[in-house]
Amino acid sequence: MIGNFIGDFVKGNQYLKYPDEIQKGILLHRSIDTYTDQHPLHKQSRNLFRPKYGLFSGVVVDILYDHFLAKNWSCYSNESLHSFSQKAYAYINANENILPNKLKEITPYMISNDWINLYKSISGIGRVLEGMARRTSLPDHVTFAICIINKHYDLLEKEFKLFIIDLKSYIVI
Repeated sequence: MIGNFIGDFVKGNQYLKYPDEIQKGILLHRSIDTYTDQHPLHKQSRNLFRPKYGLFSGVVVDILYDHFLAKNWSCYSNESLHSFSQKAYAYINANENILPNKLKEITPYMISNDWINLYKSISGIGRVLEGMARRTSLPDHVTFAICIINKHYDLLEKEFKLFIIDLKSYIVI
């Protein structure tokens, strides 16, 4: 779990400085990212956001897919999202010493604002996009993104549900 959690913050071969189990999580995270970026349904979803987000449209779709996962959590897990998130936050806190510095800076905010459960709502997605626009190079086009999400919500959710079936098959290798 920790390897997967820190995956976006560990660049190049820096993953080799971590214990084997964490390396596996980082490599799994990278593999899932590559698979996701190349998947036709993800590409199709990205096209809706491309006019304002360009190359960053994939980030928006990743966040949106996280929304659909959180919203439909009971379809994918027997454990409630709240229970899962509390366990995840406790595990992250217990392993804080191995988190990359950039992640250490935002983790307390992530936990206190319960980002995992924040993804369940469209307003939560707006907050996530606003925060990312402040902290990263993601363009600040939240109004556009929310408009596209609302206009194409059913289609995007359908694409996600088909994508997640493929992803589940992919990661059970």
